[in-house]
Amino acid sequence: MKLFTVDKEGKLIQYKEHSFGIDNKESDLEILLENNPECFFDDGKILIIGRQVLTNLGTWIDLLGLDSFGNTVVIELKRGKTPRETVSQLLEYASFIDNLDYEQLNLIYQNYIGEESSLETYHQEYFDSIDSDKVSFNKASKLMVVAQDISPSIKQSAEYLRRKGIDIYCMEFKYFLNHASERMIAIDFVVGEDTFIRTDSIKSTAQLPKVDEKRFLDSLDSFGKPVFQQLFDFARANGLLIRWGSKGFSINVIINDGFVGLCFGYPPQSVFKQSIYTGFEEIRKKVNNSDSIIELFRSELEKTNKFMSAKSNLKWIVDRPTDNNDIRNFLTILKLMIDKIRENELK
Repeated sequence: MKLFTVDKEGKLIQYKEHSFGIDNKESDLEILLENNPECFFDDGKILIIGRQVLTNLGTWIDLLGLDSFGNTVVIELKRGKTPRETVSQLLEYASFIDNLDYEQLNLIYQNYIGEESSLETYHQEYFDSIDSDKVSFNKASKLMVVAQDISPSIKQSAEYLRRKGIDIYCMEFKYFLNHASERMIAIDFVVGEDTFIRTDSIKSTAQLPKVDEKRFLDSLDSFGKPVFQQLFDFARANGLLIRWGSKGFSINVIINDGFVGLCFGYPPQSVFKQSIYTGFEEIRKKVNNSDSIIELFRSELEKTNKFMSAKSNLKWIVDRPTDNNDIRNFLTILKLMIDKIRENELK
């Protein structure tokens, strides 16, 4: 395959194929796929929920993802040619992932993203899903090898496994550079259909970088800044814990040696958009008499006409001007919930 750019004079400038491994580490390939999952798969996308996930056998899964139906996607990356043991590695990882339930997948996701937000809610927002009943997490697994050179033995083994009912795919990429050191990657499935996926301790050493208050506020638009600035001021004034993740933050009530997530905040560029989500799941899991507290929390927030349903939680999409009285009403409700949570204490 030959690739060219066209300069201003109408001349063709050729991209030349290079070995990805000469100038790049395998972690560079991980990051590339991690940040651009929609570019690697036809007619859909993958939600990456873990990177360098530790298995029960002490091995590491390069990338772990979910498709729109909740099926797990186990991805093994090779920056060069695939060694003979690639398929056996992938099958070993799959045998580990196959035994994980939703709570374990949720823990992998939370370790990866650095937040307590739920995988179920994030999955719904990421795939813009309305009918959550169709999602059954980890009901099936898809296996994928991504390499610059898929060897004949790996291709033959993968084709055999597909005939036997194993949902395995091999994707090969070509890496090009032109005279200006501009990079280009061409991708092709060598095993599997083009429609692929676009249609007792769990650990991950690789975590997305966390934001902080300044970077978060800088990312907001004119609608979000006054709301979130007052929320941060309120959190500090009431001795609340602000925990930062890769996309946003959580506001937490500190009780004895523990804490409870009261609400979560996200910037405009996140899957959740510029929004505030309630922490009903955190309250239900950690606080005594949680049902009555959540019922009160929900009813008070619904009275504001700012919050809408978000599966088991409520969300406020901050996409229009907000009156200061509305912000104060919201903070008054939070103060009520803080008192209720502290009064009932942790389970």
